Amino acid sequence: MSETSKWDQRYSEPGYAYGTDPNDFLVASLEHLPAGGEVLCLAEGEGRNSVYLALQGFKVTAVDSSSVAMKKTEALAKKHGVVVDTVVADLAQFTFKQQYDAIISIFCHLPPVLRKSVHRLVPDSLKAGGVFLLEGYTPKQLEHGTGGPPIPELLMNFTVLEQELTGLRIIHGLELEREIHEGKLHNGVGAVVQFIGQKIQNNTSFQP
Repeated sequence: MSETSKWDQRYSEPGYAYGTDPNDFLVASLEHLPAGGEVLCLAEGEGRNSVYLALQGFKVTAVDSSSVAMKKTEALAKKHGVVVDTVVADLAQFTFKQQYDAIISIFCHLPPVLRKSVHRLVPDSLKAGGVFLLEGYTPKQLEHGTGGPPIPELLMNFTVLEQELTGLRIIHGLELEREIHEGKLHNGVGAVVQFIGQKIQNNTSFQP
């Protein structure tokens, strides 16, 4: 079974796998995002974060490899009376077609080569002053087993992010353990890394 098929199967189950409430770190960090800007949510899943951002007045694009997830995102957006632009695409093939005011990566765990490729594109895909916000599990999460992939190479830490996102000024960078309760798949103490970086200089050589 392909990776996309696995996610389609997971998202086809009743309810929302990670709930419909937005990620706590995203909510707590809202002040760092340019108000009312254009936001891209990577590996967005069923839409809990993109719909939240749309409700805050952002113009949101959500991308995920699962068509099932994107349909559920559209349904959740409709329920809340907002619009989220959905794109079904694997991040290995996804093209950053414009510069965004913010890019959001919540528990987007990618193979190292792809993760580095995506992170390399992030600075040029942000407008001047734009923000990249990420929360993901660290290797220590394997000790907890409360969510996330049980595969070490898909996990990340602050040192890795610092090396991969050199084009951004770090506003917040922290590894910590915190209680996470998101649907049925993230429950309990989680070991996470949080990262917020800002693009200072505009790069006129941006190419998608």
